[in-house]
Amino acid sequence: MVARSHDPSFIELFTPKLVTVLRERYGLADLKADVVAGLTVAIVALPLSMAIAIASGVTPDRGLYASIIGGFIVSALGGSRFQIGGPAGAFIVLVAATVATHGVDGLLLATFLSGLMLAAIGLLRLGTFIKYIPYPVTVGFTAGIATIIFASQLKDLLGLSLDGPEPGPFIPKLEALGRALPTASGAAIAVAALSVATILLVRRLRPHWPSYLIAVALASILTVLLQLPVETIGSRFGGVPSSLPAPHLPDLSWARIQAVLPAALSFTLLGGIESLLSAVVADSMSGRRHRSNCELVAQGLANIASSLFGGICVTGTIARTATNVRAGAHGPVSGMLHSVFLLLFMMAAAPLAAYIPLSALAGVLAVVAWTMAEKHQFGTLIRASVGDAVVLLATFGLVVFRDLTEGILVGFGLGVLLFLHRMAQAVQVDRPDTGNGDGRVPYDSTLATDRDVVVYKISGAFFFGAAAGVAAALDRIGEHPKAYVVDFSAVPVIDSTAAATIEGFARKARRQGTVIYIAGARRPVLRALLAHGVRRPLVRFKSDPADALAAARRTASSAA
Repeated sequence: MVARSHDPSFIELFTPKLVTVLRERYGLADLKADVVAGLTVAIVALPLSMAIAIASGVTPDRGLYASIIGGFIVSALGGSRFQIGGPAGAFIVLVAATVATHGVDGLLLATFLSGLMLAAIGLLRLGTFIKYIPYPVTVGFTAGIATIIFASQLKDLLGLSLDGPEPGPFIPKLEALGRALPTASGAAIAVAALSVATILLVRRLRPHWPSYLIAVALASILTVLLQLPVETIGSRFGGVPSSLPAPHLPDLSWARIQAVLPAALSFTLLGGIESLLSAVVADSMSGRRHRSNCELVAQGLANIASSLFGGICVTGTIARTATNVRAGAHGPVSGMLHSVFLLLFMMAAAPLAAYIPLSALAGVLAVVAWTMAEKHQFGTLIRASVGDAVVLLATFGLVVFRDLTEGILVGFGLGVLLFLHRMAQAVQVDRPDTGNGDGRVPYDSTLATDRDVVVYKISGAFFFGAAAGVAAALDRIGEHPKAYVVDFSAVPVIDSTAAATIEGFARKARRQGTVIYIAGARRPVLRALLAHGVRRPLVRFKSDPADALAAARRTASSAA
């Protein structure tokens, strides 16, 4: 006897993975594994959190707050065993633009509102729809973000001095940086080059070592020993606090909410996509399955908490999550410990952060941008098909030269149109005795028709994109038989436009005195046809094409 499947309950959908892991008799060996993994991830997250915050136009401590507060909640309440939450490079563009327009207070409010939206999306179980973002769109916006991140680091990589604020848009930014090239600092370039070379060398020779932290530490030591004239965290920001600030609500006035709402929507869209992509990566590496809606609720709560403590946006971070899995993490405790280790560092070693050269952090982000650009996938999609290349390049171009959200939305729209076009081309209308006029073998010779009965088989998803083609095929029928059999057994879905097309064909056939039999329609398809008036006396339904053909021949004989 086969057990019947059932839809998961609310409790099953929103139970954090931490609870699941603890129910599995979490032991000392599991804790040891999570301690090692958590420490490993913290070492990776430490320089990245500060570098991403600086690149986003805020002080480095706000990146640490996001990793400590937001990262802890993502792991404690999330739907993935291995997800690591914190500031992500993908948000640099949006955060920097929001800070430039609305200030840090506006950023915190947008992060707070985004958290509410993410939690609501999860509770409404809409997380499953985010997976429908086409692959060329994700590759395009990721490559676009990587390009913008790299461009944003050129100033610190080269040690340039600008006459005014650095422009945000891509082309004006490059023009301003180009004019400032004569101010380039040899010391800054050397420190950045040393950082990049150290990261690449450590990854090649000792791939399990924390290359980012080693590069930043080495650059800081050499900067202090050689007294290099480069900007540091201390010279620009005055260092990093050694404790968390007291939580406080952002300004929730209606006017302020309206002002930052577009930014909050952008944070929500990107945060949902980024966090679920990261969870999928963790699933593919570990063989586990995440709970997408539970994960979104946790991401929402993490962003709310991060904003209360002055932190920037939190999302699932693919590189740190992958590091967590590779380090042998057993469950969410490793992510919680990663936040605890970051807090301990901030409390014990915050003064040391003042010596970190900004050019070294720029080198770290340059490597991050190069890694996240997905160059191989980009080239593959360019060569795959014209349609995929158009979606990819449109998304990439709009992200770089216009706006991240605009790029995602336009890319998604083009991807949907491309999919609909391909699906419409896949729908076929075949005659069993003649094929479709393109050299194909007739689909079933046993249903060969005579002059009084014509059989047509529709194959594929019958929807508005294919309705016009199917209607044209049916209208091309030159003969006037006494009965039609329309085989729907290979139609998985039908929409209202397609049902209306069949209804119009049936009315036309009835005026000519022809009886129509619809055969093999699945229950959802049958319901859609009935709802749009495709019923007796217009048509007659049979469950099997052979039965319909037999009934049609009897009808033709009686009408003779």
